[in-house]
Amino acid sequence: MIKNKVSWRLSDLNKVQKNGFKVFSCFHCGGGSSMGYKLAGYEVLGGIEIDEEMMALYRANHNSKYSYLMGVEEFNKIPEEKIPKELFDLDILDGSPPCSVFSMAGAREKKWGKETYFKEGQEIQKLDDLFYHFIKVGEKLQPKVIVAENVKGLLLGNARGYVKEIFQDFKNAGYICQLFLFNASKMGVPQSRERVFFIAQRKDLNLPPLKPRFEEDPISIGQAISGIKDHKKIRKSSKSYNNLWDKAKVGDIFKKHHPKGHCWNGTKVNPRKPSPTVTAWPLLYHWKEKRLLSQAEIARIQTFPEDYNFLESEPSYAMGMSVPPFMTQKVAETIKDQWLSVMSKIQIVAKNGERILQTYG
Repeated sequence: MIKNKVSWRLSDLNKVQKNGFKVFSCFHCGGGSSMGYKLAGYEVLGGIEIDEEMMALYRANHNSKYSYLMGVEEFNKIPEEKIPKELFDLDILDGSPPCSVFSMAGAREKKWGKETYFKEGQEIQKLDDLFYHFIKVGEKLQPKVIVAENVKGLLLGNARGYVKEIFQDFKNAGYICQLFLFNASKMGVPQSRERVFFIAQRKDLNLPPLKPRFEEDPISIGQAISGIKDHKKIRKSSKSYNNLWDKAKVGDIFKKHHPKGHCWNGTKVNPRKPSPTVTAWPLLYHWKEKRLLSQAEIARIQTFPEDYNFLESEPSYAMGMSVPPFMTQKVAETIKDQWLSVMSKIQIVAKNGERILQTYG
């Protein structure tokens, strides 16, 4: 890592000390969460992804041992004898079930329970069922811990009914679940991105409740993107947005200056604060130059590595659909320190005690 704390390369992963714990990921998209686990010292065995374009990115940037290009429902139909034994000995099953129907932006309730065409997976899907199928993967593989990331909208309004169902599904699968709301800006990410995390332990482990605590000093956009000179890869901005940029003050959302209150997702960012949430199609504008932030700048804000290979995909979409690696890294380190490492020590003591009994019994 260099001075600004958010610039790194995939090659840096070779320097990370491995902790011996294994992860398998669902809905991994471009692999933001997978990079986070690797930064925390985990071995990521691969995952399940229905989107062919995103799977291509994952395979190009990750050394996947087990890679399934399919939906989680299809994976659950695979006979257990045809699944590698290593996947039945996981420390963490990770997943980010597609969440656009729960986002506060868009139709929300109008799409619940309906099969619709979604960008996630490039096909007709009923997204609010995918969380259930994800938990079924956990029930099948029986990892020690299940981690599921989702949008804050799950906690708001009628969506809270889904949260109750999710807790019940975890319970039925044999897991004790905790729910957390984390802000990436307190986790080393220069972005005010609030996300819900369901973290569940297998009932038989009898572990104490997880107590995460993230209180890092916020990193501003100005700090994060300092030193970047390559602004060649910039999406084109419309004339109407450029006109709104002229009217907006630093930190303003463009809808404030639109006659009908439109353009709510356009922002002239404040260099002294963390960035707003990076979405799949971010409309984050520079505070001095009349332009959208470049690919390199978005990568810094999303804590993606500078040498990530986006192939022919739209970089902003791939990053916006992924969990910021540093955000997952902090969660993964907490789980390791408070749960998995403690379990390992208990197992070592138990094995040593068994040897003693065998020697003197």
